[in-house]
Amino acid sequence: MSSPRFTGFPDEGLVFYEGLEADNSKTFWTEHRSDYETHVRSPMLALTEELTAEFGTPKLFRPYRDVRFSHDKTPYKTHQGAVLHREGTGAGALYVQVSADGLLVSGGCWRLQPDQVERYRRAVADDVQGARLEHEVQRLRAAGFSIDGEQLVRAPRGHAVDHPRIGLLRHKSLHASQSWTPADWLQERTALDRVRDAWREFADLNRWLADNVGATTAPPDRRR
Repeated sequence: MSSPRFTGFPDEGLVFYEGLEADNSKTFWTEHRSDYETHVRSPMLALTEELTAEFGTPKLFRPYRDVRFSHDKTPYKTHQGAVLHREGTGAGALYVQVSADGLLVSGGCWRLQPDQVERYRRAVADDVQGARLEHEVQRLRAAGFSIDGEQLVRAPRGHAVDHPRIGLLRHKSLHASQSWTPADWLQERTALDRVRDAWREFADLNRWLADNVGATTAPPDRRR
């Protein structure tokens, strides 16, 4: 049986999240669970299924928050996120999220182990590989993407503060993102085109990470 065709994220899904932000309670969730399933989860499943062939296996994040170690005890996430990546390729992950704020897409790596951070910085310091990453970061920024990731305040040990790529050397993770506020096209198949086009833009960044870091980490699903 074929999966449903993606037709957009209905406005009812964004309205559901507006309500959940105002009343993040089990009572609200129970009363509106069908809205989540119909207008949020089902469209996200349809979207990721259509993109699987090109971008890899999808995983949808659960709607429930892990509150064990958090001061914020609200039980439900106010967004729906999904991540895709190809197993065994070493490439970075691809992320998509819908919420009352609109649509968000990201690509890259979010969590690096110490040995991966070491490999990352060694590659950034290299004249060939570092220049390759710097060029890609500049290209993404010029195309309207933000470049984010955990960073040190100072230069990492063993690297000069005046290194030409000191900004990149300070990173402990690296990912690119783009977001859109709610618009009519979000309720149409245009949303799929936006996600696919953005993820294609992340291909060279993820390839660099695969070649130099071996990063396969997905984003932690803690975004608002």
